[in-house]
This record gives sequence, structure tokens and C-alpha cells, in this order.
Amino acid sequence: MDFTYTRKLVTLLSLLLYLSGNSNAACTRVINVPVAATGLSVTTGEEGVSGVYPELLRSMSEKNGCSFNFSVVPRARLELMFENGTADLMFPSKKTAQRDQYGIFIPLIINRAKLMSLDSKWPDLRSAQDLIDRKSLRLVVVRGYDYGPGYLALINELNKQKRLLYEADPTSVARILKAGGADLTIMTPYILVGAMSGDARIEELIPKIRYESIDELPWGDSGMYLSKAALNDNDKATLTALLEQAAKSGLVWKSFQSYYPDNMLKESMRPLTHPTAAAK
Repeated sequence: MDFTYTRKLVTLLSLLLYLSGNSNAACTRVINVPVAATGLSVTTGEEGVSGVYPELLRSMSEKNGCSFNFSVVPRARLELMFENGTADLMFPSKKTAQRDQYGIFIPLIINRAKLMSLDSKWPDLRSAQDLIDRKSLRLVVVRGYDYGPGYLALINELNKQKRLLYEADPTSVARILKAGGADLTIMTPYILVGAMSGDARIEELIPKIRYESIDELPWGDSGMYLSKAALNDNDKATLTALLEQAAKSGLVWKSFQSYYPDNMLKESMRPLTHPTAAAK
């Protein structure tokens, strides 16, 4: 039996066993979940919406009376829908002050965005200022992604210098890098690598990715946001309890491991309960 399939099957069975112990939980209505393709965390295509987070929610649906209606939108539109109260959930998401105005954050993993490039030769970049000073380097990012104040300050400065390009999704970013339309990107590595893994035109470039860490892109919580405006108190409490328990039990981390090889996760992700996470 295929190893990856076996890991996914074991994870699914673990999820169902855990969720069967929470059968009293229930949502009062169908939960509206617009999603954007995000590596293997969220996949979209002819076969529908899948990936780590949609499958986690579907497992909740089977045993806990919470139904989820998925629709596919660009990431920037998803952010707007969440702010406007027309999206009940938003994921995967880093915790930010902007998003905290509109939602309740549920941490599920710890991750870190990095500078990434393909087969690059320049000296190491150790800070945002290093990149700003390297005038020849151009950055491409996904519109709507937000990795905190340091990230926003950096892309705003590069935008002023006309060295910034926006794309709609990680796959488009990878294609721009391959074509030489930009030199670097910023996102969590598992998202970029996951997007490249299913595309024959760019999959061969994965071993050529260069990863660089800078202080302006630190380790931090990532997970789901629940809408303050759209969800009633019962549904907020139900979803919060289910998601928090899934994270604390290690099931979220097992779900990621079932989709991604361990060597793909080590550059950018840790389980929420990692003992040294808070110290890094």
C-alpha cells in the first residue's frame, strides 16, 4: 500500500475517533467557507475543494452536526469577504491586528514565512534592509497574504520602488519565478512547495529552492479565523471547542504530516505544542 495513502488513512481514522467523542456538539446552520488554493493546506480543482483544512472540517461535519459549504475565490477576495461578514471562516491565516478586528483567531500550528528564490547566487539576505538595499532584486507575493508588520513594511517599501509584483495564488508565483519575472517571494515554504508539487511544469524546480530567514519574518501562530459578525455565539463556541481540541490533541499536525513529507515541513512548520516554539 502506498505510504502517503496509509498515513492519510490513519490520520482520517484518528480524526473520526476523536470527533466521535464530541457528538453533542452541533452548529445551528450551514457554515459558509470560501477558500483560496494554498499549497496542500487547501486544494481546488475539477475534483472540488480538498486539502488539510477542508478535510479536517469535513471530519467535523460527519460526527458533530456541523455542515460546511465550500466555494472557491481568490485570496484577496476572501480577505474582503471576511471583513465584510460574508465569510464565516478564513484559513490558513496568520494572526494579525487587522484580522483581529473582524474575527476570533484559533491557533492550529506554528509556522514561519521565509524569503525563497530559485537557484540564486547572491550573498545571504539577513534582514529586510538587506533586500531593500539590493536594488536589482524583485519580489513577487500573493495578493492578500499578511505575515505581520515587518512583512507589510517590506512590501510597501518595495512597491514604492516598483520592485513588487502581486499574483493571485502560489502556483502563479512559482511560474513567475521560473520565468524570471521576479527574483524572490515571501510565504511559508510548505505553501509554495505544495503548490509546485502538483504541477509538472514547475515541480522539477523544488530541489532548487533557496530558503532565507530574516528577523522581520518570525515564528508565529497560524490557524483559522471565525467571523465575529457572521457567526452566532453557539456556532462560535462549537467551532472553537472542536478546533482547539484538534490542535491540542496533535491531530492537526498529523493531518499536515499525511499531506506533506517531513523534510518539506521542517523549513517552516511546527506543531502547536512544540516545547521550544515559544523560545524561538
